[in-house]
Amino acid sequence: MKIRILNKSTNPLPEYKTKGSAGMDLLSNNEAEIILKPMERTLVPTGLFVEIPNGYEGQVRARSGLSIKNGITLVNAVGTIDSDYRGELKVPVINLGHEDFTIKRGDRIAQLIVTKYEQVIWEDSDSVDETDRGHGGFGSTGV
Repeated sequence: MKIRILNKSTNPLPEYKTKGSAGMDLLSNNEAEIILKPMERTLVPTGLFVEIPNGYEGQVRARSGLSIKNGITLVNAVGTIDSDYRGELKVPVINLGHEDFTIKRGDRIAQLIVTKYEQVIWEDSDSVDETDRGHGGFGSTGV
C-alpha cells in the first residue's frame, strides 16, 4: 500500500507493535504541543497520506490505554478512510477526562486497521424475511 510521509526524519512508518496486533499505531505530527482541555476536541495531524486499494478501508480507532487512563478517545468512535481519499490523515480526538491532556509530536494517538469490505446492491422489496428475533431491538436479547 502506498504511503507519503511528511517529516520522515521524525515521523516513521506506522507499524504493528506485536505479531498479533490488528492495528498500527498512528503518531501525532503536530508542530507545537496541543493542550486539550476537558470536553475539548481537535483534529490531530499525522503527516500521513495513504493510497488505500479499492475494496479496502482504513479504520481509525481509539487506543484503549489513552481512553481508560486519560479519557482521550475519538469524536466519531471509529473513523473510516475511504479508498478514494487522498488528504492527510487527521485524527478527531476528544478529552472526556477531568484534566488537561497534552499531545506532543510523536505521541501514539490512535490506531489504524486496514480491512476488506463489500459494497451491496440494494433490492427494493415490500417486505423482509422474518427471524426469531423479529422487531426486538435494544436489550431485547437480555443483559
